[in-house]
Amino acid sequence: MQFGPDSFVEIAEGLNGFNANLDAGDRFSRDHDQAGDINGDGIIDLVIGARSDDDGATDAGAVYIVFMNNDGTVQSNQKISALEGGFDETLLQSNFFGYGVAGIGDYDADGIPDIAVSAPSTNNAGLYIIHLNRDGTVKDFVKNSSITAQGLSAIGDLNNDGRIDLAAGDPNADFGGTNRGAVSLLFLNGASRVMPNQTVTIATGMGGFGTGLEDEDRFGGRASAMLGDLDNDGTKELAVGAFMSDGGKGAIWILSLDSTTYNVVSKVKITEGQGGFTDTLTTSINPNGSAGANLGHAMCSVGDLNGDGNPDLMTGANQQSEGWGYILYLNEDKTVKTFTRINNTDGGFGLTLDPEERFSRSISFIGDLRGDGTIAVNYGGGAGSTGILYLLFLKPCNFVEQAGFQRWAGGNVLFSNWSHPNQILTGDSLTFEQCSFKAFETDAPFVTYNFNDGRCICMDSTATLSASTELSTAFINNCAENTIITSVNDLDIKNQPTVYPNPTSSILNLEFKQATFSKDDHFMLFSAIGTQLFSEGIQSAQTTVDLSGYPAGMYFLVSSIGGVVNTVRVVKE
Repeated sequence: MQFGPDSFVEIAEGLNGFNANLDAGDRFSRDHDQAGDINGDGIIDLVIGARSDDDGATDAGAVYIVFMNNDGTVQSNQKISALEGGFDETLLQSNFFGYGVAGIGDYDADGIPDIAVSAPSTNNAGLYIIHLNRDGTVKDFVKNSSITAQGLSAIGDLNNDGRIDLAAGDPNADFGGTNRGAVSLLFLNGASRVMPNQTVTIATGMGGFGTGLEDEDRFGGRASAMLGDLDNDGTKELAVGAFMSDGGKGAIWILSLDSTTYNVVSKVKITEGQGGFTDTLTTSINPNGSAGANLGHAMCSVGDLNGDGNPDLMTGANQQSEGWGYILYLNEDKTVKTFTRINNTDGGFGLTLDPEERFSRSISFIGDLRGDGTIAVNYGGGAGSTGILYLLFLKPCNFVEQAGFQRWAGGNVLFSNWSHPNQILTGDSLTFEQCSFKAFETDAPFVTYNFNDGRCICMDSTATLSASTELSTAFINNCAENTIITSVNDLDIKNQPTVYPNPTSSILNLEFKQATFSKDDHFMLFSAIGTQLFSEGIQSAQTTVDLSGYPAGMYFLVSSIGGVVNTVRVVKE
């Protein structure tokens, strides 16, 4: 199963239900996060920063609680600033309240999710834990003074105390050299106070990081991403950006954290030509005077998007042309397996970004906002405007492999990097993930892919299956709008299980139409974001799955019989 582009929604002043009277230069959407269901309507809500809002003083800052509809549009919004939302706090000029924001769950145990907000100004720096009312106004808050966080990210409950912990990025920190940067892991007590004696600062020569950072690298970035135990060795991996590394090209560090001290025990750097990342990044001077593409400026963990069992990472190079988003598909060893781009021409979303949009300067994961198995990810952009949030929906798709070596012949070619007459690649060799995105972009129902040379040929519905003497593999894209099942194999419909009852509250029955099975025949259950929950061999024509231990939501049951894969969407009530 692979997640691919579905649609997007823009959230900006006066657009799709968002009305906030933003001013030019407010820098709305420079940071954002999902904040849980604040108003209790069953839909995930957002917290969005506007760090240069002028309520009370120039650049004092503000945040918005944005109540969502499940289609990505806005129901309503509540501003929190020195003048609005019940926030009884004096913010100073250039306080930049809202520079960093994070959803942290219910910190004060009143049944309403809360938020963390940073104000990194040196003369009044602080980390605010804001306890909310149902209407998004401030119930009360705690200010943790003298904490500088240009980047703020919720990283889960590292120390297992029942509270969400935070990563605070300070890319201007001078540990070991000028502007090398730092990221601090912050643990808070039941009173919403940071516990300084438990804070772990990771920087040059600190927190186990050792060496590897240079002056002006800006390690810590604007957001970090907790990946979980990527390499299955008992330690968790944290992704941290260094967006001015390598002459401004930017870099991402994947840090393995000790499970007790949370110090770095190993690390991998990802940048152009290193850590498996092969795209070319610019070092040219940008309109704002900075240099380079700025890979790793922001990022978020998105679960397993290509079905290989490893969590993947969304990031971006926000000053590469209009701003390029990236999906980095990760290997277990913390390197990049492959990547796909999201921009004006790549990714299949049909974006129309301004030349200096700075798309991907902020990124956050929402999850299944629509409740239909899709996932939503926020990308910030809109440089030179009041700010825009692009809410991207990705849908789970299945590329059904046809048995044996076959290719799609005849029909019309929608994309190809291969010349059959000359038997050569006419473009870059593509990974399967990159090829599948070409199918998404062209809405191709049929794909021929060769795992040996990376040829990728996307065909329309008039193509037919033919034997491949060049060891290519044929796939059917079940997300294409114009998919037509051919008589050849007919998707081996005899091997598709009957699944009932669906929806179910507990037991799911599976019936297969054949009586005998091989040792390789099996079925798997995946969550809505592509996490494999279990895998089991098929022993008989009838079996059951107990879903009573799983939360309500959308799941995908994937069966593989005789090399033919079928996917069934399952709803757990």
